[in-house]
Amino acid sequence: MIKLTWNTKITKVEPNHLVTRGYRQEDLIGNIPFPHVVYLLLKSELPSKEHGKMMDAILTACIDHGVTPPSSMASRVVASGGVPLPTAVAAGVLSIGDAHGGAIEKGAKFLQEGISLMKKEGKNPEEMAKILVKESREKHKRILGFGHRIHTSDPRAKRLFSLAEELNIAGNHVLLSRAIEKELEVQTKRKLPINVDGAIAAISSDMGFDWRLGKAFFLLGRVAGLTAQVYEEQTEFKPMRKMFNVEYEYDGPEERDLP
Repeated sequence: MIKLTWNTKITKVEPNHLVTRGYRQEDLIGNIPFPHVVYLLLKSELPSKEHGKMMDAILTACIDHGVTPPSSMASRVVASGGVPLPTAVAAGVLSIGDAHGGAIEKGAKFLQEGISLMKKEGKNPEEMAKILVKESREKHKRILGFGHRIHTSDPRAKRLFSLAEELNIAGNHVLLSRAIEKELEVQTKRKLPINVDGAIAAISSDMGFDWRLGKAFFLLGRVAGLTAQVYEEQTEFKPMRKMFNVEYEYDGPEERDLP
């Protein structure tokens, strides 16, 4: 008879006893800050003082960006229908994908592959940036993490980079991202400054995180903001209120009779 079991390295659950990544949960509670515990969950080890502070900064940089992103709009529209708070927050989470919240993941993958190629070919960040930008333009592919629909200088990115330098975390991925920023301006004749997603992609890569966790950083931080958006909608506005202009034009087939 085959015994079906799951193997997990995350948490052991026994009566009156919980162990997460080797640490008793009651020891973590009140002693280890939440961002440090997130780091522990993702990397199976507690962070250094520097990495813990950086993790806290990354999650804080993702908390909210007003009511205009799809996740905020989705959460508030669903909240207006009279559903429970978790349902409305989940609606916002479900809108997070490649276009909204996905730039960190794709940006980190691009940078990590770029650094691997850079080391293999013995090039420096500036030389690698020229190659990557040229190839991306030839393939008509956008390099994610650069430029912003609102900010011409993303204050979150500036602060994250400053902190990464201060904590001696910034490495090759940050250097390559900065080189790409300069090369984009040279080749496109446009200023496309690194945005918060690009900064997190570069810094998290220098911290040794897998690019596949890119959306996780955004998700973990943004859930806090979505919770606040939903709570505000539920406590300060009437259900089913008019949020957007709902005027539309029908451009389907002309009215017709059944055959």
